[in-house]
Amino acid sequence: MKRHGMLNSSITKVLADLGHTDTIVVADAGLPVPGHVHKIDLSLREGVPSFLDVVHVLREEMAVENVMAAEEIHQNEQVHQGLQTLFNKVEYLPHESLKAEVKHARAVIRTGEITPYANCILHAGVTF
Repeated sequence: MKRHGMLNSSITKVLADLGHTDTIVVADAGLPVPGHVHKIDLSLREGVPSFLDVVHVLREEMAVENVMAAEEIHQNEQVHQGLQTLFNKVEYLPHESLKAEVKHARAVIRTGEITPYANCILHAGVTF
């Protein structure tokens, strides 16, 4: 058993298998996930775990080179501010474009978040 860090074995495996520029999507409970994309469903009930809690833990475990979110996330002030606090730079694209990018992700991690536009794409960086 691991002593520290990520305990979820499915997420740990995905993180270990990431290459530079591969993507992981952290999603609210409603984001559609294409059938061919690996979905890790963490949702327990409404709001648990929260989007920001999951992103915070992933930030500690993953070398993140780039973060993308929907332009519409500005409508969700708390989540938007939390994402900006966690990352120095967030790029924005229309929500429909973000949903189109999901099909290229290595995995989608579904949270219990039920507030609008609480989704982001994390692009893997390198540690060197």
